[in-house]
Amino acid sequence: MTQTTRKKPLRKPEWLKVPLGQGPRIHTLQRIVDGGQLHTVCDEALCPNKGRCWQQGHATLMILGDRCTRGCPFCSVQSECDGFVDTEEPRRVAEAVKDMKLWDVVITSVTRDDLPDGGAAIWAETIERIRDTVPGVTIEVLVPDFGGNEDALRVVTEAAPDVFGHNLETPAELYPRVRPQADYARSLRVLERATALGMLTKSSIMVGLGETEAQVLRTMRDARQAGCEIFYLGQYMQPTRDHLDVERYVEPSEFEAYKDAGLEMGFAVVVSEPLVRSSFHSEEQARYAEEWHNESV
Repeated sequence: MTQTTRKKPLRKPEWLKVPLGQGPRIHTLQRIVDGGQLHTVCDEALCPNKGRCWQQGHATLMILGDRCTRGCPFCSVQSECDGFVDTEEPRRVAEAVKDMKLWDVVITSVTRDDLPDGGAAIWAETIERIRDTVPGVTIEVLVPDFGGNEDALRVVTEAAPDVFGHNLETPAELYPRVRPQADYARSLRVLERATALGMLTKSSIMVGLGETEAQVLRTMRDARQAGCEIFYLGQYMQPTRDHLDVERYVEPSEFEAYKDAGLEMGFAVVVSEPLVRSSFHSEEQARYAEEWHNESV
């Protein structure tokens, strides 16, 4: 993961400086997560929004452990897995969602290429357990590519999450450097297939890794053509000095321009701000998802 060259880190602009956040709500959620021996992407990915989201009662739970088989150089989640699957995890996740008193929840996971189904069975059981334990809760999933295994993908979609997310993360041209073990075309197929299977689909990318405006717009068009109705853009933030450098801090006005472009492309919801992450809570998305499902009934 260590980069071959070192650059002096860019000075972080004011619009990216946020308070850590404190308060009884944050302590309560931390106690529930720790008590259930669970993991959150808020902690594992060092999300800058943890304080704000947790104070408002929003947290993104991460299943299938806290170690990933890929170790992408932009991500702080630890790599290397041993094939272990915690079969009690779905139950604990569902109990945590209930204890947190959530009315919507985002579930993500590490990538588990060491498992024959990529963890799809645990994914499906987690969704079903949450539904049984907290009837009426809105469930958003942010899934890996399952190595392109369409049977595994179908297992997850048949569990019927309310929003199906899979991140493209970056334009295709940057994959060799940013996502060397992933495949851009494969990720697009995941989105296309999920849409064909009746899912409300969503994707997200980071900017500031050296991409051009044309590459970002082309990636957005690819996601739209794959059937995505929801698209998020946010600034890449370097987790540690051993991760990819931030090439540029993108101005807030540019995020606004990407939002306008996305809406013109036909996305129903575009959330584009420096601190946005794929699991960022958006009232606009929540309203649209409710409308979308009401119309689908």
